[in-house]
Amino acid sequence: MKKYTLLATLLLPLSILAQKNGGVSNPVDLINPLMGTASKPALSNGNTYPAIALPWGMNFWTPQTGEMGNGWQYTYDADKILGFKQTHQPSPWMNDYGMFSIFPETGKIVLDEQKRASWFSHKAEVAKAYYYSVYLADYDVTTEITPTERAASFRFTFPESDSSHILIDAFDKGSYVKIIPGERKIIGYSTKNSGAVTDNFKNFFVIYVDKAFDVASAWHDKNIDNGKLEYTGDHAGAVISFKTKKGEQVHLRVASSFISVEQAELNLKREIGGNSFAQTEQNAKTTWNKTLSRLNVEGGTIDQTRTFYSCLYRMLFFPHKMFEVDAKGQNVHYSPYNGKVMPGYLFAGTGFWDTFRALYPFLNLVYPSVSKQMQEGLVNDYKEGGWLPEWSSPGYADCMIGNNSASVVAEAYLKGARGYDIETLYEALKHGANNEGPNATGRRGVDYYNTLGYVPYDVKINENAARTLEYAYDDFAIYQLGKALGKPTAEIEVYKKRSQNYHNLYDKQTGLMRGKNKDGSFETPFNPFKWGDAFTEGNAWHYSWGVFHDIQGLINLMGGKQKFVAKLDSVFTLPPTFDDSYYHTVIHEIREMQIANMGQYAHGNQPIQHMIYLYNYAGQPWKTQYWARETMNKLYKATPDGYCGDEDNGQTSAWYVFSAMGFYPVTPASDQYVLGAPLFKKLTINLENGKTITINAPKNSAENKYVNSLTVNGKAYGFNWLSHKALVSGEVLNFDMSATPNKQRGTGKGDVPFSMSNEK
Repeated sequence: MKKYTLLATLLLPLSILAQKNGGVSNPVDLINPLMGTASKPALSNGNTYPAIALPWGMNFWTPQTGEMGNGWQYTYDADKILGFKQTHQPSPWMNDYGMFSIFPETGKIVLDEQKRASWFSHKAEVAKAYYYSVYLADYDVTTEITPTERAASFRFTFPESDSSHILIDAFDKGSYVKIIPGERKIIGYSTKNSGAVTDNFKNFFVIYVDKAFDVASAWHDKNIDNGKLEYTGDHAGAVISFKTKKGEQVHLRVASSFISVEQAELNLKREIGGNSFAQTEQNAKTTWNKTLSRLNVEGGTIDQTRTFYSCLYRMLFFPHKMFEVDAKGQNVHYSPYNGKVMPGYLFAGTGFWDTFRALYPFLNLVYPSVSKQMQEGLVNDYKEGGWLPEWSSPGYADCMIGNNSASVVAEAYLKGARGYDIETLYEALKHGANNEGPNATGRRGVDYYNTLGYVPYDVKINENAARTLEYAYDDFAIYQLGKALGKPTAEIEVYKKRSQNYHNLYDKQTGLMRGKNKDGSFETPFNPFKWGDAFTEGNAWHYSWGVFHDIQGLINLMGGKQKFVAKLDSVFTLPPTFDDSYYHTVIHEIREMQIANMGQYAHGNQPIQHMIYLYNYAGQPWKTQYWARETMNKLYKATPDGYCGDEDNGQTSAWYVFSAMGFYPVTPASDQYVLGAPLFKKLTINLENGKTITINAPKNSAENKYVNSLTVNGKAYGFNWLSHKALVSGEVLNFDMSATPNKQRGTGKGDVPFSMSNEK
């Protein structure tokens, strides 16, 4: 985009694209961590920050341009940096927990974050997944960071100065620091959080500096306590000072723990030990390349390849690890539910409302061992807190709707995960499906839903129609899991029956889903363009497609395939009309739909993202192929404005990566993926089991976006879906691509993907 300066990370030699083992040799160097950072509350182009971290790491690091407590902690249009922050933030809307920052200065010590902030330029900034560097112009200092899962190495290059400093800011709302000059060491903790933790929550840190301190003092509330080396209070910090020569490098080794300072020390020893900055950087780069190389792409443009790997990078952060490894080598974690140190795995920082759709299906396909750890973590969530989280940040966050933990749990088992306590998770699903829990857990309006078959519009439960539709799919997921576990028919049939509750909200008059009152009448007046109210961050045109498990049933309600396709087409041909009266303002999701010039299609938010793939159920798969390519081309790019709405913990990125592969998980709690059309001439998925999925489309080009024919393992394949079980056994998919649609392929009655109504 002309308005943005090309980043150093994008000015890459062609050698990076050299083919090696069927893919690029260094995929990590194709990532732009600044993709999506040109965002603000009124308009999200991703609402991301550059996460300098390892895949699923416990801690991330980011340059901080926003003031303390601002969820928009780094924005591309900012011109000053005021700290380098350890962060666990899943979303600016959720904000952060357990954060602190480090910052170098020269000259006079300045504590106030706004006054100390230094001018910087993207021209003197290098952002990679495994390395970050920036020049702080006001202090003539270059900062470099490279991460491990629970630690990081810093390298500050100072000018000649009699007054060089390093500030540690443990942030407000309760913090502690202690300076130990004899060990060149600083310890402390931060308690700052956004809720969803117990009262004893702390993020402990330990910092070692490889240069002796000439002067050291604690500080608090913008005041230096001269000579005092320890402070506990609302806002604690530390400052160390020394003389430096021109070009002198000062190194910090930093680690943290949710458990104790001692555990932070152990994390530092285990993950960095005596490694140099360069060794830590190389280890981080190697880890990223190994993780990314599960997917190797060939034959795309440089922009497509960069976008693909930048999206994949975003998908590999959340949920992040909350667990640590103790002195005995055992996995342990701080529990945000009871405040105790507990055994086993725990993950945090994700909302299932977003990520059940494509992020978790991707993990189950490509990183199933990580998904299994996450399932073990969910067992601990339930045992320690009494509920499965729907939004963890890091405990139960009161955000969003649905009971979509049902999909996350059921899908993992249905797609082959084993070796964990699935029986406890099954009990957790039943508990959540039949009770209303605290902070968005369970099901709000469950008594109405279980008796009437829907959550009524007029009983003061907001977003009632959206809840009903999501509960119906969640019931399907529970039914599928119960069936796979061999549970009694009488026990699981109730969930099968409830999975059809979407019928109760279909309004034949408008051909859309509509809120329904307790007495059985529909809400009146009804505006299908009204956002919110009966729906969640969307309108009836977005949520009417939310029958993930029974599209054939929805087709039947809409009067058959022809009318169904006409309705799908209308999403793109209608103007981007909206009614924002429920919110009393134009929320950013509305604005993002309005400016995309794709009618009512609101790809920047999750409810409608699967809708493009529904043409496959109605015998017109070429329209899926067209709109999938159109959306990839138009709404994604590895630039600061490269998303079309909130990226949301990997979900919006997962849509792109799946679509580039040529298929999408419309019904996660099933064995099938729905076909689209691949983006690259070749894409290889290197599975954990040693098998490969090879997706060939040698004629692929900007013009050749349609699938003329497909063979699977050399045999003609006419279905509009692929089987997970078959894919993970290793398959070769050969797509013959064309500039014109083949309107005969995939049009037969038996070609359609799974729908519950078609089950025998």
